[in-house]
Amino acid sequence: MKVSVIVTTYNWPQALRLVLRGLARQTRLPDEVIVADDGSGPETRQLLEEIARDFPVPLRHHWQEDIGFRAARSRNRAIAAARGDYVLMIDGDMVMHRDFIADHLRHAQPGSFVQGSRALTTPALSQRMLSDGTVDLSVFTPRLDRRRNALRWPALASLNLRRARRRPPRAIKTCNQGWFRADLLRVNGFDERMEGWGREDSELAWRAWHAGIVPRHLRFAALAWHLHHRERHMDGESPNDRYLRETRAALKVRAELGVDQHLGEFAAQPLPDLRTP
Repeated sequence: MKVSVIVTTYNWPQALRLVLRGLARQTRLPDEVIVADDGSGPETRQLLEEIARDFPVPLRHHWQEDIGFRAARSRNRAIAAARGDYVLMIDGDMVMHRDFIADHLRHAQPGSFVQGSRALTTPALSQRMLSDGTVDLSVFTPRLDRRRNALRWPALASLNLRRARRRPPRAIKTCNQGWFRADLLRVNGFDERMEGWGREDSELAWRAWHAGIVPRHLRFAALAWHLHHRERHMDGESPNDRYLRETRAALKVRAELGVDQHLGEFAAQPLPDLRTP
């Protein structure tokens, strides 16, 4: 099964460097990495061209104009360009354990998507990682919050998933998710009417639930460390709440403005591999 990793980013090339370093050291390498860029400045492109020189798999860059927070559209276009059967979505501030991809694939099942967790780095730990390039953390690393999410125990992860009950979406975050691409196309990806912070991930999960694609929460595997930073948003209400309420009330399955509008473009002209001059 071919795997496409989609990394969202916006104007933080220092963090992106760590994320890509972690991807290049996976025990099971992805088949391609697509950086979904929501309008970063030229520093990000320069970084990617530098890293691409010795990156072990195809590295692709999709950039869109910076006219506000448009994560839904950025991810949709990366999904449309992806060539893998399975799509892993992570944020550009998530540094992955060496077995991150292998763990996700071990627990992938048709008709479901996998929701992973994250451990949080404190400001001091995050700064150290950015300064010295550290990507190998463990449950014993000092200055780590949500430490329970830094424990890797594959047997317990499998047992936990087998015993998990089928339940509606909860605690949905696209910073660590695995999907069959066919399922994403079935529900038409993210709803691009949703701009600004919030709810585009939860709204997708509810449409998937209505389509019979269930969330499966993975613990004790597919570990990732979230780099500390000032948030681009405030917790609480989002202007996109109305779309989420509408989706739940109407039992919607497909996005009104979704990934299908981009498929033809990338079928005709695939995203280039930055390793190729």
